[in-house]
Amino acid sequence: MNRKTVVGLGEVLWDVYEDRALFGGAPANFACHAASLGADARIASAVGDDALGSQALLWMQEHKLSCRWVSVDPEHPTGSVRVELDALGSPRYRFASEVAWDFLELQDHWIELAGQCDAVSFGTLAQRSEKSTTTILGFLEHTQRETLRVFDVNLRQDFYSSETLWSSIQRANIVKLNHEELPVVAGLLGVRSDDERSMCETLIGRHSLRCIALTRGSEGSAVFLDGQWDEQPALRVTAIDTVGAGDAFTAALIMGILNQRPLSQIHVQASRIAAYVCTQRGAVVPLPASLTST
Repeated sequence: MNRKTVVGLGEVLWDVYEDRALFGGAPANFACHAASLGADARIASAVGDDALGSQALLWMQEHKLSCRWVSVDPEHPTGSVRVELDALGSPRYRFASEVAWDFLELQDHWIELAGQCDAVSFGTLAQRSEKSTTTILGFLEHTQRETLRVFDVNLRQDFYSSETLWSSIQRANIVKLNHEELPVVAGLLGVRSDDERSMCETLIGRHSLRCIALTRGSEGSAVFLDGQWDEQPALRVTAIDTVGAGDAFTAALIMGILNQRPLSQIHVQASRIAAYVCTQRGAVVPLPASLTST
């Protein structure tokens, strides 16, 4: 079986905790977890020509991820975000501004990658700048019709708008979001309902989505795929850091779809992997073989 080419498109940054800095960024986390699940994963982003940028590239090399699609920006620093965890391990973020991934460029080899990839995941954060928005939407326009275009919403601070949501969902065929983001997205896109299932089904119908995944924290998750709904309860774990759990869920979901597995199997594995990530420090952690086997 040929390995699937999967792209995380957008931000690469360092998650700066009180006691350490860890490699991160939602699209990068997605790509790393997809690689653990057998993908030929690529990260399309940018870092600065600085110490943090060099450390990010070294981290990728050590984890056998190609740096070819990560540009080095000589004018803007590598992205970072201050992460503060509450007692339940839920994060609060403060992002540095005017960083390298705010100035992404659609280079020729990025266009080539877009035309070849089986799946690409992108969100709203890297679209906080006009330049990177143009690049991300341009990348999506060069994908094939059958490519899985995954809009992993990831609302952060005020770095989103109805225009960003609309242009992104119009280009996606899969949407992943959480129970707090759903009413915000629905409201900004003109969906009038207080019921989660109704909001999701309206978005599916209006935007011809193949799949929508809704994570609900302690209430589990629901996934619609190809006309079928599946719900899973939350697994009981002691969460110490939920950063990256949603990205791991998305990676498992996409790899399951690409490998044409049954929805219930896909969903169970995605839930188990996300729960495990919550028990570890940092967004990208080694996954036990018991979680990566299919």
